[in-house]
Amino acid sequence: MKYKVILWDLDGTLTDFLTAEKSAIRKCFEIIGLGECTDEMLARYSAINVRYWQLLERGEMTKAQILVERFREFFALEGLDVDKAYAFNEEYQLRLGDTIVFCDDSYGIVEDLKGKVLQCLVTNGTRVSQENKLKNSGFDRLFDYLFISDIVGYEKPAVEFFDAVFAKIGDYSKEDVLIIGDSLTSDIKGGNNAGIDTCWYNPRGEYNDKNVQVTYEIRDLHEIYDIMSASESTCVHD
Repeated sequence: MKYKVILWDLDGTLTDFLTAEKSAIRKCFEIIGLGECTDEMLARYSAINVRYWQLLERGEMTKAQILVERFREFFALEGLDVDKAYAFNEEYQLRLGDTIVFCDDSYGIVEDLKGKVLQCLVTNGTRVSQENKLKNSGFDRLFDYLFISDIVGYEKPAVEFFDAVFAKIGDYSKEDVLIIGDSLTSDIKGGNNAGIDTCWYNPRGEYNDKNVQVTYEIRDLHEIYDIMSASESTCVHD
């Protein structure tokens, strides 16, 4: 195969994060006693959440800050009690792993590639939420290594995150490694920082406006088979 190591992102790549997010927030509204959470409220929260994670990726806020502040801003916008933001986030981390929806039969793909290439999970989620997702999805039994930013001590796209990956996986060159993810600012930029090839999972056909280098662009995860079987001289740019 062209690559010997695949670094898989989790949220938005292997699993449908938005579906899990909606389910978790609605459940937390019920548990915390905040009333109904409408689709319109969920859309407003999702936009806030994306913005805060981008602040984290740029090193402008810490993870501890963004986890609570995103809900404080959301609650203030919706006229809810901002003092409940901390408790809400604590519950939310537990509930995020309750709903698992696989993207493009991702479980079957990772399972099929097991033993053929070294497969690692690389994720910026919290340890609590990601370990729950991995257990409930069964991915914890498939990956050779798990790299969760809370444990690594750095977030993608920081080069230090990927330094930790290379230190763990052993004697592989950067040419052996491919990262697959949906986020241009986290996964693809992280791959650029690490000096490895990148595969942008872009099922909605979004425009690359982030000034990052994409080696491959795919709409469906099954396309990874074509990339893995391509000759060493083949390079695909979409």
